[in-house]
Amino acid sequence: MSTPRGEGGSGAVQRWTSVARPADRTTASAADPRPSGVVAWVAVVSVLVIVAVAVAALFAARGLAEAESVRDAADRADRIADAIVEPALTDALVDGDEEARRAMDEEVRDHVLSSSIVRVKIWDDTGRVVWSDEPALIDRRFELDEDDLEALAAAGTGTGTGVEAEVSDLTAPENEYERDRGKLLEAYRAVETPGGQTLLFEVYFRYDEVLQRSGQLFAGFAGITIGSIVLVVLLLLPVLRQLLRALDRARVQREALLERALDASADERRRIAGALHDGVVQDLVGASLAVSAESGSARARGDDTTADGLDRVAGALRGSVGGLRSLLVDIYPPNLARAGIGPALDDLAAGVRSRGVAVVLDAETADELAALDDEGQRLVFRVVQECLANVVAHARASVVSVTAVRPDEGGVVVTIADDGAGFDPELLTRPEPDHFGLRVLADVASAGGAGLDVQTAPGRGTRWRLALPASAVAAPPAAVGPGSRP
Repeated sequence: MSTPRGEGGSGAVQRWTSVARPADRTTASAADPRPSGVVAWVAVVSVLVIVAVAVAALFAARGLAEAESVRDAADRADRIADAIVEPALTDALVDGDEEARRAMDEEVRDHVLSSSIVRVKIWDDTGRVVWSDEPALIDRRFELDEDDLEALAAAGTGTGTGVEAEVSDLTAPENEYERDRGKLLEAYRAVETPGGQTLLFEVYFRYDEVLQRSGQLFAGFAGITIGSIVLVVLLLLPVLRQLLRALDRARVQREALLERALDASADERRRIAGALHDGVVQDLVGASLAVSAESGSARARGDDTTADGLDRVAGALRGSVGGLRSLLVDIYPPNLARAGIGPALDDLAAGVRSRGVAVVLDAETADELAALDDEGQRLVFRVVQECLANVVAHARASVVSVTAVRPDEGGVVVTIADDGAGFDPELLTRPEPDHFGLRVLADVASAGGAGLDVQTAPGRGTRWRLALPASAVAAPPAAVGPGSRP
């Protein structure tokens, strides 16, 4: 006899594919199921979304805060130009008058220079430094860049006196005296002397002051952003809870419908089997007996030809009765309810053997299965019946074995293995009509606290493994000792 291919067969070792995971058959209830997979998926996606939104929002808040702090510095420079520098400007300052320079120096040092402002420069349109708090720069000429020239030209035409701000290029020659001050932000705008000459006022801020202001603004933005996200999450929690409850109810209803479908199928098989047994089978048995009796009478009259014909008819009738009885066992084995799982599986095996497939079902397996409670026996029978039906219909197998073992951790593990064609286990995840029965059994196994796995590959046979928990094993009857009541 050949051996079904699987873990011990030829070829590469195949992996077990989970078809159903066990649910807790002692604590799970239809009223309060826990769809851990859905909850985990929603939790992971929610966390990823929240983190992504929070990170993006914080980056945006940081950028906005820095931009806002730069605008604050530019506004401060604009106010300094309007309130302090421009009122102190004189045409004499442009001409290099020392008294005008001392007056501007006093005004700037008293009201402009501070811990955050480190340098002030005033330029004319030729690139000459008209005045600076750094005396070494006064009357020196440098090339003005395009932004400086545009600011002067716009002010000269009356089209604008807006403040521009940018990070200082400390490598430029005009900034050689600011290189030891660290990163700086320069803001500049056009100003006018009383005589109408346009000059360029430039003020240098410490960038760490800008960053400090940016940090203050960022803290406010971040608080609002994180608070908004938390508020949205809190508002969505009731919606998520309702969604999960709806999924729970749908799952419970689906499992109940599947269970009813199986029960209704069993009831219908029982009804059909009863109708066939009490009707057609009994009629055929009666007809067979009547034909046999008529054959005996014909033979007694010496009409052997008629008797031989009647014997052939009686044999055909008996063959039909045997075939119908085998079909009745497949439809509904009466031994499951009357004699237990062992005889019921024997009936299933007989039906499969009649179709040319050898079935190995030893007594030890029957003994192990007999230890199961009624629910466990019904589950085993359903799974074995469906697997054997698939072997006959699809596997093209020559032998199939049904074994049961009791692992050390308790419970019972049932294995149905064949040496047939096998299949791609990925097919079980697709909505194929041929696999509806197995999907139903997977849900029933899970609801019954059992796990259902498959190990298969094209051309390498199929092994089904049904793992029932220790709670499915019926408690042994209590021993009756001396003095105890039977």
